Amino acid sequence: MAIPLQYNLRNLLVRRTATLMTAGGIALVVAILVLTLALASGFRQALVVTGSPDNVIITRSGSNSEVLSGMNRETARIIESMPEVARLANGQAFAAAEIVVVTNLPRRNDPVGSSNVTVRGADARALLLRPMVRLVAGRLYHLGVPEVIVGRPLSQRFAGCGLGETVRFGSREWKVVGVFEADGSGFESEIWGDGEILGPAFNRVGYSSLTLRLADPSSGLESLVKRVEADPRLHIDARHEDDYYRAQSEMLANVIRALGFFLVAIMAVGAVFGALNTMYAAVGARAKEIGTMLALGFRPQSILLSFLIESVLLCLVGGVLGCLLALPIHGVTTGTTNWSSFSEVAFKFRITPGILLTGLLASIVLGIIGGYFPARNAARRTVAEALRES
Repeated sequence: MAIPLQYNLRNLLVRRTATLMTAGGIALVVAILVLTLALASGFRQALVVTGSPDNVIITRSGSNSEVLSGMNRETARIIESMPEVARLANGQAFAAAEIVVVTNLPRRNDPVGSSNVTVRGADARALLLRPMVRLVAGRLYHLGVPEVIVGRPLSQRFAGCGLGETVRFGSREWKVVGVFEADGSGFESEIWGDGEILGPAFNRVGYSSLTLRLADPSSGLESLVKRVEADPRLHIDARHEDDYYRAQSEMLANVIRALGFFLVAIMAVGAVFGALNTMYAAVGARAKEIGTMLALGFRPQSILLSFLIESVLLCLVGGVLGCLLALPIHGVTTGTTNWSSFSEVAFKFRITPGILLTGLLASIVLGIIGGYFPARNAARRTVAEALRES
């Protein structure tokens, strides 16, 4: 015979102070867990959506980022001439050779703070390859002129990067003539300008990478890779753009999650001890009730399950509170250094239903751990022992 659930709910309401204190500890653990997962998820999502499965990115063989890559102009021309590369209406290859460098800029309203920022030199074809990049203020830079456009988050975080302002990097000053958005992707953390004048400003010859669209998306990449491998002049890697940016995000996202879980584990120990104390106190205070239930014919297994359910309910309340505490951070913009490119990436905390479910499941696990031993203690009592303690 099972003990009614109302019995557990009533006891939680009667012991309000202990219930709230224990639930508060669980709430802090769950909130930290949710925020950590939201941080890693937001960073990973920002980079994953940066790449398109329709595009292929070409980098130097062995380099794991555009910043560390390099190719000469002849290599870019050879690849653009390959039959696997799609063509525009004017006959040009649907490809954009780009220069990607990192520069250090001061933060806005913080004279001593600075961070690395990615600068991308490209032409008009780069915008055709990435339709998510759209101007929200100002205009596009003119070719051959020291003008740049800046991602919206970056324009708000760094000095000189606002519309109409002048920012200095490389060997000259650049006029910010436009601000763009890119659906929350990593491109929003970049400065874009004409590669033909950005290159000399950084003493760069050639390109960092080549991004292209395939004429045959289904089998074009495999054919292109075979052709590249057969050409001894080329020492490059080709992969889909979304795969490239997914790989860029993995290292730091894993580190964020690992550090977060370590912190959560430390806090969870304290939360479990709180649940243990609360449940042991509940067992001690309700010794007469336990004896009465045993005398009425309730089995020890029913008593164990009842106290275990009560512990889970107690911690689940904390889990719900923790999720509610974390929810306001959803969509808040922050930034961190991408270890692959050594530059700052702005992104938003991303709390998903899966992350909230993980937080609630964690609270249930804490409830089971914190409630099992007190529940077992209650179930092992005899009628005589329980009545004698009361």
